[in-house]
Amino acid sequence: MVKVRDLGLGFNSDEIVLFKYCSGSCHRARSNYDLTLGSLLRQQLIAPGPQERVLSHPCCRPTRYEAVSFMDVQNTWQTVEKLSAAECSCIG
Repeated sequence: MVKVRDLGLGFNSDEIVLFKYCSGSCHRARSNYDLTLGSLLRQQLIAPGPQERVLSHPCCRPTRYEAVSFMDVQNTWQTVEKLSAAECSCIG
């Protein structure tokens, strides 16, 4: 449960909404790509650039989203599409 104004989307509202997110480990879903990339990174045969972060494992991410509706301080209903996670899966 978070305040709408804390979402960082610029809405001025004191309402509290349910923000669902994904978390967890995805090591069981590692593909040959993930295994190869991990090996190449460990051997330093490839190196990410200074501003890059290379992940050699899948990430737990939303695969389906829900919209969230709330009333702002001007008593106007607002709806933010694709805000809250509805389903999660290992992606990558």
